[in-house]
Amino acid sequence: MQNLIGRLDAINRNVGLVVRWAAILMVLIQFAIVLFRYVFGFSSIAINESVLYLHSTLFMLGAGYTLLVDDHVRVDIFYANASIKRKATIDIFGHLVLLIPSMVVLAYWSWPSVANSWKILEGPISVGGIPASFLLKSLIPAFCGLLIIQSISCLLANILRRRGETL
Repeated sequence: MQNLIGRLDAINRNVGLVVRWAAILMVLIQFAIVLFRYVFGFSSIAINESVLYLHSTLFMLGAGYTLLVDDHVRVDIFYANASIKRKATIDIFGHLVLLIPSMVVLAYWSWPSVANSWKILEGPISVGGIPASFLLKSLIPAFCGLLIIQSISCLLANILRRRGETL
């Protein structure tokens, strides 16, 4: 089971290593936007939208990595002072009852919109913008898939913790 956990973790670890560069690129483009607008009087809707695309990519594809490194938001009312086994039980509940089902529902209900967007190769959000809204919408099922993969990995790891096995 630990081998499977390692392989599932590797997916989001590799995605995280690639996606983190979106943050740097986003900052550089935003700096260029401000520089071009206020120094040279030049503005471009497509360049402005590129920041939105990078921001969306960073957060949607980085969510699985955030779960992997346990940096997600957590309500610590019951969790903070709990034993390792109790934490594992809470996490198992969260993955089985909350996270995985919500990601399945989100993927299910967003899929028709994403599929239709790809059928027509949906164009820009704004006139003069990036002609690839279909790529932006594709982040939704990718987000769901990466979170489900990481949730399964966390679920398996918590089952091992619950049994008292070390990872």
